[in-house]
Amino acid sequence: MSTMHNFCAGPCLLPDEVYQGAAEAVLNFNNTGLSILSISHRSKEFIAILEEVQHLALSLLGLEHKGYTALFLQGGASMEFLRIPYNLMKSRAGYINTGNWSSKAIEQAKLFGQVEIIASSEDRNYTYIPDSIIVPTGLDYLHFTSNNTIYGTQFHEVPQADCPVVCDMSSDIYSRVYNCEQIDVIYAGAQKNIGPAGLSVVLLKKDVIGKVNRIIPQMMNYTEHIDKGSLYHTANVFAIYTSLLNLRWLEQQGGVAAIEVVNNKKANMLYQAIDELDYIQGFADKTYRSQMNVTFDFKEKEMGHIFDQMCQDANITNIKGHRILGGYRASLYNAVSINSVQTLVEVLQTMKTKI
Repeated sequence: MSTMHNFCAGPCLLPDEVYQGAAEAVLNFNNTGLSILSISHRSKEFIAILEEVQHLALSLLGLEHKGYTALFLQGGASMEFLRIPYNLMKSRAGYINTGNWSSKAIEQAKLFGQVEIIASSEDRNYTYIPDSIIVPTGLDYLHFTSNNTIYGTQFHEVPQADCPVVCDMSSDIYSRVYNCEQIDVIYAGAQKNIGPAGLSVVLLKKDVIGKVNRIIPQMMNYTEHIDKGSLYHTANVFAIYTSLLNLRWLEQQGGVAAIEVVNNKKANMLYQAIDELDYIQGFADKTYRSQMNVTFDFKEKEMGHIFDQMCQDANITNIKGHRILGGYRASLYNAVSINSVQTLVEVLQTMKTKI
């Protein structure tokens, strides 16, 4: 079977050993004679899985023993767009608008109170990250999106505020060293760099919740999920187990600091090619480029057709840009190999012979 070079923005590529471990568990989990798909979410076997994955989720970011708890909930980051204001907004929250997903989060927050757009890059089609952001005092929380999957931009620093800071880290969690201790609530859809789709991961300081007066439906209440140990509802057993395998793999690679070195090498290799080839243009301003999602297009439309065929011939897949932006997008999540990036670069460089 030919090697496929998968640059999908989500569900993400996972390491081969994770696929292998998950596949074996589907047939026979830990020699129990049972499939991982059929064990109880309240069994001692699954409780052990849950405890280990919660430990790794926090320890890999340096958050263990620092007042944080880890929740593994059904759904994805879009569910947290709603849970965040439900649990944290009393009357007034601040949002930084840097793309489609932060815009969606803003729309949900408006259902609960006053939303102040502290900064926005919408004026230039989200091609940059606003700098010199001044956050007013008295906010219930400040929300930002660390990496913008569609447009390919990324925050370098955590915005400073005198209120709890909330971050949608779906696209770059566990990909780089970041000052996560400055963030009070981190949430992410698992399908970008953690595990399969259909799961959200929430890492939060317990002392920032339980302060609103509204009645919160139990399914939306973080306190309820903490009290029940992520088992208020039937857990997504398979997705959580696969996430555990992936976080184990990351730990074996040397953790976040080690994988960041690899991720930087991949991104630098691809951006260098984009900058050197005069028939390609990147979407994001160079200062704010994402190391996870590289967005670009060709200056001449017909070159896209040539590129599409060359990608097919080279077994490159899921390279098309998001439907909102168009063009192309290579997502360089942790499990994407340097060899795959090199293959893509060779295709881009070879295109000059086709002009």
